[in-house]
Amino acid sequence: MEIIISKSLDTPIYEQIEKQIEEKIKKGQLKAHDKLPGMRTLAKDLKVSVITTKRAYDDLERDGYIYTLPGKGSFINSIEISNITNNKKIEKDLEIPVSKLIKIAKESELGLNELLTFIYKEWKDERD
Repeated sequence: MEIIISKSLDTPIYEQIEKQIEEKIKKGQLKAHDKLPGMRTLAKDLKVSVITTKRAYDDLERDGYIYTLPGKGSFINSIEISNITNNKKIEKDLEIPVSKLIKIAKESELGLNELLTFIYKEWKDERD
């Protein structure tokens, strides 16, 4: 698998690895259940730390692009790419409003259960 990294970019190397693997999945160059190179092998090939490749693989797994089987390796997940893209956009869109909501709740000394009850009530009212 060809991955090109640049140490002169501002983008961290682990992100460069992630983005290139994501693109290969989106373009169909990597398909469901294809095996990825081991973290150590990839680190050696790219001349980077294993910690760097582990971070990239961990992030890819967290985002649903890959799954790992202990002792077997990491594989491309059978996913609907549009779902991942939509979920990441939704998370990004909610990040700032949720942060503001949490800040207001803390300033008002509102407990987590009270905040969740409020959110649930608003959600339910909005759906009715």
